[in-house]
Amino acid sequence: MKLRLPFLKNPPLVSVVRLTGTIGLGGRNSLNDATLAPLLEKAFRRGKPAAVAIELNSPGGSPVQSALIGARIRRLSEETKVPVFVFVEDVAASGGYWIACAADEVWADASSILGSIGVISSGFGAHIFLARQGLERRVYTAGSSKSMLDPFRPENPEDVARLKQILGDLHENFIAHVKARRGDKLDRETDLFTGEIWLARRATELGLIEGIGHLKPKLQERFGDKVQIRRYGLRRPIWSRFGAELAQDVFAGIEERAAYARFGL
Repeated sequence: MKLRLPFLKNPPLVSVVRLTGTIGLGGRNSLNDATLAPLLEKAFRRGKPAAVAIELNSPGGSPVQSALIGARIRRLSEETKVPVFVFVEDVAASGGYWIACAADEVWADASSILGSIGVISSGFGAHIFLARQGLERRVYTAGSSKSMLDPFRPENPEDVARLKQILGDLHENFIAHVKARRGDKLDRETDLFTGEIWLARRATELGLIEGIGHLKPKLQERFGDKVQIRRYGLRRPIWSRFGAELAQDVFAGIEERAAYARFGL
């Protein structure tokens, strides 16, 4: 038990939350708002922290979960008057960068990958394979768009147009969020919203992050050498390692590996 004496000033406390993995794609390492909610509540409210630092390593994922997590971080920061610092590890891209923008300051390693401010949808088409095997696809719907982008049927130009409209709207949401959070820091001479990625030094020049910095040295620089760090992380129950959830983790792991591979990681 820690003894607190009223006449002694305690060193500043910083809560550190580690967020690593894809966002909202399933599996044990996936990040989603419902799972992170109690963790973030504790980090912001327990022990009157001087700041909350987030160790972030994510290639992205669900646009909605990215927005929900980012909004929760901002809401808690404003309610508690506690500033937020994000420290990027390997990557904060796409939805990962959306979450990073929720911070008051974003720092990264020199080799960190950032950006990918865009939206992607991918799939496959198997109608030629089915035809060669003598198989016939039968689909019955109520509603002309209910079977939109069925991978076992030839691509429909109208379906593609609808999907592109949705992707465009999502992209506009992403752009608006980045502009709202980074504001005048952004380089106005460069198109930052093409889905391109950058290393940290270039990202700093473009105004996407504050600069290059690592968690402990930066916190000591800001709050003094005696700053206290209290870590918060997700815990996985022992029984979740078996049965159907184990199989789900295998497939989610493959999907997550593919997401990181897009950035050469």
